[in-house]
Amino acid sequence: MILITGAGGKTGAAITQALHQRAAPVRALVRHNPQISDLKQCGAHEVIGGDLRNPADLQQACAGVQTLYHICPNMQPDEVAIAHNVIHAAQTQGVRRVVYHSVLHPQTEAMPHHWQKLRVEELLFQSGLDFTILQPAAYMQNILAGWQTIIESGIYRVPYAVATRLGMVDLEDVAEAAAHVLTEPDHSGASYELAGPQILSQIEVAATLATALKRPVQAEAVDKASWEQSARKAGLSAYAIATLLKMFDYYERYGFWGNPRVLTDLLGRAPTSFAAFIQRTLQTQ
Repeated sequence: MILITGAGGKTGAAITQALHQRAAPVRALVRHNPQISDLKQCGAHEVIGGDLRNPADLQQACAGVQTLYHICPNMQPDEVAIAHNVIHAAQTQGVRRVVYHSVLHPQTEAMPHHWQKLRVEELLFQSGLDFTILQPAAYMQNILAGWQTIIESGIYRVPYAVATRLGMVDLEDVAEAAAHVLTEPDHSGASYELAGPQILSQIEVAATLATALKRPVQAEAVDKASWEQSARKAGLSAYAIATLLKMFDYYERYGFWGNPRVLTDLLGRAPTSFAAFIQRTLQTQ
C-alpha cells in the first residue's frame, strides 16, 4: 500500500491517477470530505480523512503502509512541524520508504516556502528512513487559473514583469516520474530535479498561447498591490500572501528554471513542451 499525504490537491490527484495506471494500491489522506469522491474517481483504493497536524491521524494513516508519498499543502507556515509528525509516524508504523514532494531549488532562502522544504529534506537525511526527494519546477497547469481570461480577452496576466523567464514542467510528467520512483527499485537516497524542456519569458508564453488559440494573446504584468488585494478577497492567509509576493519578486529578479535531463531519464522520453501542454488542454475543453 502507498500512502499519499496531502492528497486533496491537483498534485495528489495526478499522482493517484499515475499509480492507478500501474495498478498500484493507493491510500489517500485528505483534510476535507468533498475530496474523497474525487480521489476515488482518480483510482485511490482508500481515501481517509485526517489532519497532518494531528499525530494520531498520521499514525492511523501509516498503519499497514509500505511506502509514503508526502505532499505538504501549499504555503504552510508549519511545514517543518508537519514533517516531524509524518516522519515519526513512518518510523513507528514501519513504513519502509518515504518519497518527499519538495521543490526545485529548495536552498533558495529568499523564498520562504522553498527554504522550509530544505529543512524537511534535512529531517529525512537524519531520519534513518529509506527516502527519495523529488524537486519539481513550477507547473504548466498554474496558468489555467487565468484560462478564462486568456480565452475571452486574449490577456495573459502574471504578477511579475513579462520579461520574467521561467522553466515550467507538466504536472502529468511529474506524476509519471513519481509513479516510477514509487513502484521501481534503485531510487534510494536520490534527489531528483524535475524540470521542463524550455525556459520561456512570459511574452513567449503568450506567443505560444496565441499560436495555439489562433488569436492574439498579450502578456500583462499585474500590479502587485492589486494582486494582493485580490488574494485577500480570495481568502489567502497573510503568510501565503507574503510568501508568494517574495516568490514573485525572486522570479522577476532572477528567473526560475532547472535542467530537464533527470526528468528525461526517469520518463524515458523528452518532457512535455509548453506548446504540447496547451494543445492537450485545448483537446479536453
